[in-house]
Amino acid sequence: MKGIRFTIRRKIIWGFLALIVIFSGNAAYSVFTINKGNAIIKQSQEIINPITEAVTDFIYLVTRSKMLITNWVYLQTNDDDKDALRAIHDHEYLEVKNRILQYSEGIQYGDDIVSPDSAFIKFEELLEIEKDIMVELDAFEDYEDPIKKFMAEDAIESEVLPRSAQLINMLEGVNNYLNTQKAETDAGLMANFKQLINVTSILGGVLLVIGVVLALSISRAITKPINYLRDIIDRLGKGDLVDIDKAKVSNDEIGDMAISLSSMAEGFGKITVFAENIGDGKYDSEFKPLSDSDMLGNALLEMRSNLKKVAEEDKKRNWSTSGLAKFGDILRSYNDNFEKLAEEIISNLVKYIEANQGALFIIESNDASAEEEYMELASCYAWDKKKFLEKKIYKGEGLSGQAWIEGDVIYLTEVPNDYVSITSGLGEANPRSVLIVPLKLNDEIHGVIEMASFREYEEFEVEFVERIAENIASTISSVKVNERTQKLLEESTMMTEQMRAQEEEMRQNMEELQATQEKIQRDQLDRESREKIILSGTVLFELNKSFTIRTANEICKDVFKYAPSELEGKMFKDLMISSADLGDIQENATTDTFWNGVLKMKDRDGSEIELLASAGQIPDSINNDFIYVIYGKNITELVHAS
Repeated sequence: MKGIRFTIRRKIIWGFLALIVIFSGNAAYSVFTINKGNAIIKQSQEIINPITEAVTDFIYLVTRSKMLITNWVYLQTNDDDKDALRAIHDHEYLEVKNRILQYSEGIQYGDDIVSPDSAFIKFEELLEIEKDIMVELDAFEDYEDPIKKFMAEDAIESEVLPRSAQLINMLEGVNNYLNTQKAETDAGLMANFKQLINVTSILGGVLLVIGVVLALSISRAITKPINYLRDIIDRLGKGDLVDIDKAKVSNDEIGDMAISLSSMAEGFGKITVFAENIGDGKYDSEFKPLSDSDMLGNALLEMRSNLKKVAEEDKKRNWSTSGLAKFGDILRSYNDNFEKLAEEIISNLVKYIEANQGALFIIESNDASAEEEYMELASCYAWDKKKFLEKKIYKGEGLSGQAWIEGDVIYLTEVPNDYVSITSGLGEANPRSVLIVPLKLNDEIHGVIEMASFREYEEFEVEFVERIAENIASTISSVKVNERTQKLLEESTMMTEQMRAQEEEMRQNMEELQATQEKIQRDQLDRESREKIILSGTVLFELNKSFTIRTANEICKDVFKYAPSELEGKMFKDLMISSADLGDIQENATTDTFWNGVLKMKDRDGSEIELLASAGQIPDSINNDFIYVIYGKNITELVHAS
């Protein structure tokens, strides 16, 4: 060691060699970590995401196969579904299978997860069963064979549906496992990135300390340029990025070293700031590599690009989740007021997806006078103004009617000039895109949402509207059921009030009749008649529109000598001496007014019966029609006594 002389030149060389080694180690570790992160991202994008999509398509394929083979058995003239089923057998299944096999090599499944190969075997067994059904019911005459038809239906119920459900559960398990793998991959990526920031910061601090120690160790042995370099290093240590004054350093290796040190510190500072920005989620921060061969800078840029894509996907997913929660609250808040519910749905949906115009059509099928089903405009929203328009769309009419028939989404980006226009106070213009989504729940269509916009929708926005449409359909179905129940309750209440009013009117008539009898001065007979009237029950008949007796109460047995079961199905006019009063009842008895009068009738023996009666109509909710209700008091004895 005594023969080695540590000159200033050697100290500088060894000092900067140490700095370079540390910086190179930092760069190498950073590149290694970034490349590792890129490999994780690449695995997620090129293996996990594609196979997840392929498994999802497989689930959809199994669902479609189940639906189409069911339609094959029950809908013999549906050629489109049959062609679609043949396409699944011919090539669609092989395409999905090849996609899954292509990406399955890089996936390690756990012991409790069923591999796609098992799913392929089960689905191919299911396809064989479907082929047997397709062969059995190949021609039109096969459907006329009850044995073949029964065997096919039995195969659907006992084989196709259970096997399809089991296969879908298996594939959903694989899908959940793949989603878990993706989540673990993302967590590992963020952990590597945080470790990179920590190591970079530590090595940066070490680099700064070594620079300061080097400057202090040679401060007494170097000239003014070295002292100047020391000041520069001190200022860099304080975060001050300074420009080197070439006049204050010698034009030699020390001067070149000073310039290189300045560039390195500046570049290192930019890299550190850029890495911190990425860690904070600021993916739009500006950064330029030191050169085309700057591996660390280029690797950071590539990592930022990949992380930005992942962040955008998370943003879309969060947007959809927030929207579903928001509309879930709306659907729960207004499920007792359909009109308000429709307004809130369309106005909030137009604003949420940044459309310019929207309309909500609801299928109206409960109108007994309507010849066919139609959709009625429930609510619309355009340019922040409600347009209260009356519009009906029949099945197959226009794009909305076509979406109703097909039960599928229609998305146009080339809108005809005369299709629809978006208006404002300044004028009107054609939209760039039109989105029509059916409100479908369990293959039942409840309406259609139509949106128009000056911009084109992204795929995730269309999928979001589809999911919202399904939730809306579920709520509309519940609201309709509640409204029908409420209507029936109101009608029952109204009938009860009418019955009470009729009873009161009958009571008054009876009192007037009793008062008339008192004037005849037959007190004893009058008292006996009143007692018989009071003690006798009320006769009650329910008749259909043709005046055929549907039901009769037990009092009819005492009055007409017919059991209620014998009267059911009998024409009411057969009990009447003269059927002329039936015309008056048919003309005057409605759901709003009652017919009142005396009916001359006869019992089983042909004896005359006089009935002080009232008649009216009440709705028949079961047959969507109305029935006649006739009830009254037997006043035969009272009249004869008078």
